Amino acid sequence: MQSIEDLTSWHSAWKGKRALVYGLGSSGFAVADTLNELECDLLVVANEIGSQYQDLLSVLQVDFVEGSENSFESAQAFKPDFACVSPGIPPTDRLVRWLNENQVPILGDIELAWRLRDKVKPAEWLVITGTNGKTTTTQLVEAMLLADGKRAISCGNIGKPILDAIRDPEGFDYLVVELSSFQLHYCGKIEPKVSALLNIAEDHIDWHQTFDAYVEAKGKIFSGTSGAIIYNAEDATTRRLAEAADVRDENVLAVAFTRGMPGDLQVGFVEEFLIDRAFFGYRAAELPELANLDDIAQIGVVTPHLLANVAAAAAIARACDVDAKSIAAAVRGFRQDSHRIEFVADRNGVLWFDDSKATNAHAASASLSSFESVVWIVGGLLKGVEIAPLIQSHSERLKAAVVIGLERQPVLSALESFAPGVKVVEISDEHGDRVMQVAVQQASALADEGDVVLLAPAAASMDQFKDYADRGNQFAKAVGELNG
Repeated sequence: MQSIEDLTSWHSAWKGKRALVYGLGSSGFAVADTLNELECDLLVVANEIGSQYQDLLSVLQVDFVEGSENSFESAQAFKPDFACVSPGIPPTDRLVRWLNENQVPILGDIELAWRLRDKVKPAEWLVITGTNGKTTTTQLVEAMLLADGKRAISCGNIGKPILDAIRDPEGFDYLVVELSSFQLHYCGKIEPKVSALLNIAEDHIDWHQTFDAYVEAKGKIFSGTSGAIIYNAEDATTRRLAEAADVRDENVLAVAFTRGMPGDLQVGFVEEFLIDRAFFGYRAAELPELANLDDIAQIGVVTPHLLANVAAAAAIARACDVDAKSIAAAVRGFRQDSHRIEFVADRNGVLWFDDSKATNAHAASASLSSFESVVWIVGGLLKGVEIAPLIQSHSERLKAAVVIGLERQPVLSALESFAPGVKVVEISDEHGDRVMQVAVQQASALADEGDVVLLAPAAASMDQFKDYADRGNQFAKAVGELNG
């Protein structure tokens, strides 16, 4: 087994290294394409390889093996020097366990990109994670940098595969990198300029096995940071992880964002204005306005969650010396992706909102907190997370609940225990691909003028839909087909 400790640059001796790529989606293909360009001896294995990727790998003359058993046997016979594992594959996977047992180094695509970042010109890395809000925050930071005249791109868990970004022929000033807990689990040493942890709540327990392991993965975001770490003043876990962070040196700033009034080294709100008391200085005679509530209202429903995302993004941007006017302009022009508390329709005084992106209890809580009388469409794959605390904390807002998904029983039991006065309708599996249509019809029958019907499932979608976007699109289509 050869060491890969010296493979720290695009210009290192990658040629001839035996590299195993395990898992193939857009990021996995970018890994394979990159390692092929570096002239590694390459084998790609995956349980399933789509025809478009098979064609591309054939053009590149890269060997690949499809199927669980074939992949395992082929990987063993290949005897790799290192492996790049898709972040969706859990550490309990048979092949991953074999790699660890045989001391084969595992690189995620993020660490690989860090090692190869000098192909064109090394960009500054801004890395962002959290249970919820990371995509919106990442996109906001990108918009703020672009408004300030910087060349920036969002990548990682969203947007362009990060290995495509570091190979861009023109290069970037900043990579704004969204990181999932899966990517962080497989991520070794990187040294970002700024790192941000937005919040922590139970999620992906089925993948990480325990909440502590999930928190540990998220906490890796701060490691090696050279400029500033950004944490949530209202989230004790992010604060604790920031205090314990293994940053590059003692000059790294620890800056909090808050939805309330900011103190020293904080970015937050003074009445309707977003103010920086971290980078402009606590004692400045006049602290410039970074944005205001009217600006933020241009984005969408002004929820506590959105306020936190904007404050976090502004803190990250200010750590990169982005001008206050550029931040305000970016906020005013920003639009969230679909399915994030998205207004769908007003039908006879009943407001319909799509928050299909609320794939866990923490995100659904932010949605439910935004409304007073809710007919709630809930359910899906719970990912090992307990939903009862969510229902208990929001029971007074619930007028009714329409329960979908294959894991309905935990939701139904929690509603019976903690919201006994709430009308509940269960949508059984027998409806097949009409599940959402039937759910919307039932919700319409339960809602009166002044109510909100909210799709905020608190669960993943893959049990009954292609993904969260498909779930949201089916919801909007069904609302549009209602009579009256």
